[in-house]
Amino acid sequence: MSSTATSPAPQAADPLLSLRGLEKRFSLSGDFLEQLKFKGGKLVREQKYVHAINGVDLDIQRGEALCVVGESGCGKSTVARTVMGLITPSDGEIHYGGERIDDLSSKALMPYRRRMQMIFQNPYASLNPRMTIQQTLEEPIRLHHPDWSPQRVRDQVAEVMASVGIAPDWGARYGHEFSGGQRQRIAIARALAVDPEFIVADEPISALDVSIQAQVLNLLMEAQQERNLTYLFITHDLAVVEHFGTRVAVMYLGRVCEVAPTATLFATPRHPYTQALMSAIPRLEDERPQHLRLQGEVPTPVNLPSGCVFHGRCPHANARCRSEVPTLIATDEGGQVACHGVEEGRI
Repeated sequence: MSSTATSPAPQAADPLLSLRGLEKRFSLSGDFLEQLKFKGGKLVREQKYVHAINGVDLDIQRGEALCVVGESGCGKSTVARTVMGLITPSDGEIHYGGERIDDLSSKALMPYRRRMQMIFQNPYASLNPRMTIQQTLEEPIRLHHPDWSPQRVRDQVAEVMASVGIAPDWGARYGHEFSGGQRQRIAIARALAVDPEFIVADEPISALDVSIQAQVLNLLMEAQQERNLTYLFITHDLAVVEHFGTRVAVMYLGRVCEVAPTATLFATPRHPYTQALMSAIPRLEDERPQHLRLQGEVPTPVNLPSGCVFHGRCPHANARCRSEVPTLIATDEGGQVACHGVEEGRI
């Protein structure tokens, strides 16, 4: 089916979080003196950058779980950390609840930091080894509610510990005394302690045993239902996406290739890269589509290819793909795809 429009798909309501033209470049050139080079007998300044994310446009609706997927190095975690203000964007805008937040001062950001919390990938590194679990959970509450009495803070900690299945006696112990799954429960409790409405989860189960992953996922889903949470969920595990996500955004080399409802993306992927990803999922059915093998190597984010970043590995690429950057267009299935081939009806 061909695309029906050249603008993003209409949304039923204003998004909770909106990213527009988001870019992040990391310098490889060092300081000013290290950038000076002699070339052809002349002193020139040479700057090199890693283009981690390149013009990302995303909307996240209230109450949904938007999963961002893609291979390592595609910019998923950079998007997550930029949204949370841990990394300053090089360009673009971030709007939360209709207000732009990427240009706010640290003081002006404080109310948003209570509403937005993050769960990190590595539960072994995200807990302070010098603080007990009680202190770890009390710290964000005291920061955002300095007027609360000590008893009210302890009551809030007890409530959030019970909600994620943490025993009361864990509070007096330290992070190194727990397993990875237990530490991630503590990290989830810390994120929930200030009653946020939006949580960024950066591959929160990838460091855990498979047997523990389902428990943590179910915990996140229960918290979403009970607290009406909105998730930006970063992962590379497509099985997790199928189980957890409301919608899916597929990234490749810092750009969003496709965004669609989860069931739609798994049933009818439109972008050639998404089709290759879906074909790589192990299936038990005999009649599953043949695995699509991509040719070539992933380009370096230091020297981005011209046009579509996927054109060097795409079997449908033409001259337009090699020269013109595609933008997200709406599709008949209710998603969005950045592909000239889909727009032209070739795919």
